[in-house]
Amino acid sequence: MRRAVWILVFTFAAGTAAGLMADRLLNAQQEPVKRTVLLKTDLEGIQGKEANAFVIELAPGAATGRHYHPGHEIAYVLEGMASVHIDGKPAATQQRGAVIHLTPKLIHDVKNPSKSEPMKAVVFALYEKGQPTTTPAK
Repeated sequence: MRRAVWILVFTFAAGTAAGLMADRLLNAQQEPVKRTVLLKTDLEGIQGKEANAFVIELAPGAATGRHYHPGHEIAYVLEGMASVHIDGKPAATQQRGAVIHLTPKLIHDVKNPSKSEPMKAVVFALYEKGQPTTTPAK
């Protein structure tokens, strides 16, 4: 009987330790900012422009850093919250379901204010062809 109790205690302790290590490993591997391209295409009849559609994901507490884009972006917040910081304006927190429009070369930073929930948005963009999609701001 005593041996069975010790085996049970050891099994429980080993399982708990393995679970904690796996949780830390998974959290350590989570990218702070993830961009998944859904579509990138030239637009017929619109010389020098390309359309992009992508999903942007921010881990809890993550930020994109100050940057700008070579064209218009329209973002729809799918999950979580996005705190949008545009140079010269107060930050605006957007909830799930909000739509955000950013004009070309507008310097901004997007942050996920949540400490526990990720933020996910789908973005539709019209960029200058041949330009980098994101340029860090100084």
